[in-house]
Amino acid sequence: MTSSPATQLQDAALDALRDVIDPEVGLNVVDLGLVYGVDVVGAEVHVRLTMTTPACPLGEQIVRDAEERLRAVEGVGEVTVELVWEPAWSPDRLSAAGKEQLGWNR
Repeated sequence: MTSSPATQLQDAALDALRDVIDPEVGLNVVDLGLVYGVDVVGAEVHVRLTMTTPACPLGEQIVRDAEERLRAVEGVGEVTVELVWEPAWSPDRLSAAGKEQLGWNR
């Protein structure tokens, strides 16, 4: 079974976002649970991203890094990274891999 081009592009976008590291925590934004959604329409990619706190001093840098990584994905045209605050981030959003990296699964 083959996935649709949109699903393939969505998967490639998520892979690219795994290269975006929150420097304060040392985890990528996907495993940290900061990615609230990736929508693909044609070659356009729209990402909803949050920070662990609205006071995060590195928010703009993380958004720029996400945009840069997404633009490097083959097949991606226009990129929009929207910073959202609802629902508020919580540690419950961490992936199993993220919890493991932080030593929370012991």
